[in-house]
Amino acid sequence: MPSESFRPQSWNAIDDIVIVGGGLAGLFCALKLSPRPVTILAAAPIGQGASSAWAQGGIAAAMSPGDTFDKHVADTLEAGAGIVDEKMARSMVAEGPARIADLLEYGVPFDRDLEGKLLLSREAAHSERRIVRVRGDMAGKAIMEALIAAVRNTPSIRVLEGYVVEELVREGRFVSGVVARPDAGQSKKRVHFPARAVVLCSGGVGHLYAVTTNPWEACGQGMGMAARAGAIIADPEFVQFHPTAIDIGRDPAPLATEALRGDGAHLVNAAGHRFMPDIHPDGELAPRDIVSRGVFAEVQAGRGAFLDCTRAVGKHFPEMFPTVYASCMAAGIDPVTQPIPVVPAVHYHMGGVLTDAEGRTSIDGLWAAGEVTSTGVHGANRLASNSLLEAVVFAGRIADNIKGMLPEPKTGDWGQNAGESDDLVTLEDSPALTRLRRLMSAHAGVIRSREGLAEAIGMIATLERENTRMRFHNIVTTAKLIAAGAYLREESRGGHFRADFPEQRATWRHRTYMTLEDADRLVAELSETKAA
Repeated sequence: MPSESFRPQSWNAIDDIVIVGGGLAGLFCALKLSPRPVTILAAAPIGQGASSAWAQGGIAAAMSPGDTFDKHVADTLEAGAGIVDEKMARSMVAEGPARIADLLEYGVPFDRDLEGKLLLSREAAHSERRIVRVRGDMAGKAIMEALIAAVRNTPSIRVLEGYVVEELVREGRFVSGVVARPDAGQSKKRVHFPARAVVLCSGGVGHLYAVTTNPWEACGQGMGMAARAGAIIADPEFVQFHPTAIDIGRDPAPLATEALRGDGAHLVNAAGHRFMPDIHPDGELAPRDIVSRGVFAEVQAGRGAFLDCTRAVGKHFPEMFPTVYASCMAAGIDPVTQPIPVVPAVHYHMGGVLTDAEGRTSIDGLWAAGEVTSTGVHGANRLASNSLLEAVVFAGRIADNIKGMLPEPKTGDWGQNAGESDDLVTLEDSPALTRLRRLMSAHAGVIRSREGLAEAIGMIATLERENTRMRFHNIVTTAKLIAAGAYLREESRGGHFRADFPEQRATWRHRTYMTLEDADRLVAELSETKAA
């Protein structure tokens, strides 16, 4: 262990579970583990640094009279472009209603009709109305607020905010704890948290790219950390771009929820031409990768892209979609009467740390849930609103698995939550990270090519050599894995589009499995080829 870290002696006697991340997966897992003692380490105040809190659509669950689990699975398979793990997807979908019931018990105020039944909406690529929402576009915020309140009121859960986890500690084949840096990663000291079990719920990779809808904390640190510890990474090349981020120069970019298109909003260019029906028979409700490329093409051609909600939503916008309305009005755009300028932005990563059906990774002692993982349920392209479903289903399974594997704890009460702070230093961008984000957007973004990816991989290796901070190494490791996966997959499928291989190829109808050693081998081969 590095000399600057220290081990608080008071924690040594506690049969501890450490959860990395304060998003939906982390909080739900902690609540399901209760009354076992659990420590949640969150880089930002819980809920603030999590993509979950920003989710506008809701949670997909087959609960309407005309819907079935088979239909939900079929839609998931179709969106996933041929590489969804059907067994995993089917088991996830089957648990949907039960997890919705859990969230209702925790106080989530899902929308209901006049009879008190859950109000279900439809989103892109869903054949039925199965999205459980809160006030139209506030599901993520409402879910997180309810879970945060539940966590704060659970004595067995200790929340330490402002702790940036930088390293997984391995003892032989086991993960035995984590090392974190306090003060939102600004402290000179590092803290070692020993643990019987570590649950990685650290979120996605959005801030590896120049334009994203994700919070700052979603920069791939968790996936990179796991890869550096030896974990197998699956499907890293599949990055989903949301086609309708609001193009007003903000970072992160605010999101114009998919539900707007589900309710009939149209995509048009500056000339007012509705371009999506020219590209796909489902128009605006085509899979996200197709819509993203359609929007990207209009923007690249200089025609611009706009989401016109004036007829479909009109005067009802403020009450139906208050979050989107507020973002637009703050930028001087009235979506009631004006089209909203949009651009594709990184929204979700289908790849991540490989887990099994119980959330176990390839390293003993390490579980993972949420966007940091690749369970196989999303395939090459996530079906809208399946991500929150996946988070709660697998977080719940992890809790059950840990409770079944580890003996009962010696103590189950931490007393009051510790380490809370409203005045944390935010994670700031750096010149190296800015270069990396631009590089990833240019060469590993909506449209990719062999030449561009080879250039990206070489430049990523240079950035890695030039920057020695452990946190940056975690981030750049994830970028390297994404670029390597994209380079090796010589076809286009789902969220991965190669301009030089624009069609799907039967030989590539399978998932990708990769270690950091595999990616480094590719870096060396490309370096030798360039030198020759």
